[in-house]
Amino acid sequence: MVRVLSCIQPSGDVHLGNYLGALRNWVHGQHRAEVFHGIVDLHALTATDRPGVLGDHTLRLAAVLFAVGLDPDVATVFVQSHVPEHAQLGWVMECTVSFGELSRMTQFKDKSERRDFVSAGLFTYPALQAADILLYDAQEVPVGDDQRQHIEITRDVAIRFNGRFGETFVVPKAVTPPVGARVMDLQDPTSKMSKSSAGTAGTVYLTDDPSDIDKKFRRAVTDSRAEVTYDREAQPGVANLLDILAAATGDDPRRLAGSYQQYGQLKKDTGDAVVAMLAPIQQRYRDLLEDRAELGRLLRIGADRARGVAATTLSRAYGAIGLLPPS
Repeated sequence: MVRVLSCIQPSGDVHLGNYLGALRNWVHGQHRAEVFHGIVDLHALTATDRPGVLGDHTLRLAAVLFAVGLDPDVATVFVQSHVPEHAQLGWVMECTVSFGELSRMTQFKDKSERRDFVSAGLFTYPALQAADILLYDAQEVPVGDDQRQHIEITRDVAIRFNGRFGETFVVPKAVTPPVGARVMDLQDPTSKMSKSSAGTAGTVYLTDDPSDIDKKFRRAVTDSRAEVTYDREAQPGVANLLDILAAATGDDPRRLAGSYQQYGQLKKDTGDAVVAMLAPIQQRYRDLLEDRAELGRLLRIGADRARGVAATTLSRAYGAIGLLPPS
């Protein structure tokens, strides 16, 4: 089976767009490939300055990943900081990538312009990300267009290292992930649903109370037209509701459009479908958070399995360089 790596930062609550657009595909994909899913808390340090917050976010994200259906006996789900080989190989990658390559990373330019304090970690972020990928001999890394540059620099440093020290790393390739549901903000249907939105009215979180979910959908922006049609250009708000309803029910958005004459009923049915879809996930999430020992056990399973692979790769890299082994 092909080995696939996908990671996620614990930088906020998981929302409906994350689930329908990516996490549900992770669940389906765990039986078609050997998958590693890392909660990359070390990366989140570039935007964390308060004690305790990152650990809490990490725990809650882990609970979400297991609640949506990732099976710890099949998928390797681990916390990045629980596998020290990430930081160790990260330094090797910092010594392999060039200053010029890091300077050309567009995400660093974008993020640094919006911050008063820019950490060195934000600049060297791609080196640690390269280590994340190369540690697991990942052959494929599903990414969107905004992350392809990171995979390209990972490929470059892997090829450079292999050229200097001998064949050591698998050179990964970026792949386009399966198309998930396109979920837009309920208050601004021309923008993707995001946890960084100015307000929360347009974002449905997986842990939202059912009454709050219902309220958000009832207040969703549509338009002044009287008919319900599936037209993303002319009726983006209506199309967004139809896309979400289709994703929650397994139906087709165009067929669903013919079933409605009024926006009110469409909003209600979409909210009801999302509440029903999330109910078992929310119950499992609550159970896991109430049993922290079980959640910790599941993460230890992932960390042990991840370390088994990562330690082998790091040892191979150290041996290729010729570092003095411990006696």
